[in-house]
Amino acid sequence: MEFKPLARFIDRITSWRIPWAEVVVMHRNETVFRYRNGYADLEEKTAIDDSRIFNLYSMTKIMTCTAALQLVEKGAIRLSDPLPDYLPEYAEMTVRKTLPDGEIALEKAERAIAVRDLFTMTAGFSYDLGAPSIREVVQRTNGKVPTREFAAALAKEPLLFEPGTRWNYSLCHDVLAALVEAVDGRRFGAYVKEEITGPLGMLDTSFDLTEEQRSRLAPQYEYNDALGKPVRKDGNGYRIGTEFESGGAGLLSTVSDYVRFLDALTNRGTSPDGVRILSPAGVDLMRTDHLNERTRADFNWEHFAGYGYGLGVRTHISKAGSGSLSPLGEFGWSGAAGCLAIIDPDSQLTVMYAQHLLNNQEPYVHPRLRNIVYACL
Repeated sequence: MEFKPLARFIDRITSWRIPWAEVVVMHRNETVFRYRNGYADLEEKTAIDDSRIFNLYSMTKIMTCTAALQLVEKGAIRLSDPLPDYLPEYAEMTVRKTLPDGEIALEKAERAIAVRDLFTMTAGFSYDLGAPSIREVVQRTNGKVPTREFAAALAKEPLLFEPGTRWNYSLCHDVLAALVEAVDGRRFGAYVKEEITGPLGMLDTSFDLTEEQRSRLAPQYEYNDALGKPVRKDGNGYRIGTEFESGGAGLLSTVSDYVRFLDALTNRGTSPDGVRILSPAGVDLMRTDHLNERTRADFNWEHFAGYGYGLGVRTHISKAGSGSLSPLGEFGWSGAAGCLAIIDPDSQLTVMYAQHLLNNQEPYVHPRLRNIVYACL
């Protein structure tokens, strides 16, 4: 294995527009390469180090789907179960439909949202955190917005389509976190800590930071094209309440911490020291392509060509379509500030890439980084 091309790529993108970047490559549970470059704080010229905490954003979704899959494995829920069995507020949903004359009408949904629809982004939700019912719950709870309250508020909004008929990237996994709470009884963050991060020894992964951890939170940036440089933009716009543990975008972590979780999935659900978070069958169900003829056309992001969508993850289904050097069945997800997970049980390969830049250049960086990694093996 020779990883000089990967180091050169990190150097190139951090001299381009990304303030800092770090990558860890694990093979057969051993770290075979780790490299970082750039500044955690551009103004202070503080070099990036391995203790920095950053926003995972949508890479939270892998953790949320793992938590919910644990409940599937325990027989507490099934993918085919109607969501109203656990969250009664979803019993009477309406769907926004466009009539032949162009007018918008609200009609009663023909079928209930299924648990599967939450995993697979086919429930009919949007990603509109400014919807009237969401604004109302923020005000009514004095800015707390507990996770269950968020889900109850979202149920008041009309769906964009009949459940199960289309794919739309949305707030599905935030509702999935509320489902975990409803079924298990613990707050979602407590469940994650006690069932996943705690057993794996992940001490720096959570929805809320201690004072000491806040001192290690990396500044966040957004590239300003007019100025030709990154500008500071801290905060998580998806964290709309102090008690909202967003299953879709709320976790913070470090590279060292989150790679432990990813490697357990690479290891088909069990960490190198024997902590089991999922069964091999559960991992395989997660990385199975769950798109069908009706939903596949909606999963059309250019940099996901050749990939299907599993239970909260992209999953590689066509080398010809993707042009990727990774094997079929490689899976993972990414986050709004640019982090990336590559989970590959067949190659026994885990990659955790991190940066902290909104408008993150994901379509450029991620496919190239993945191909460089596999070419280096």
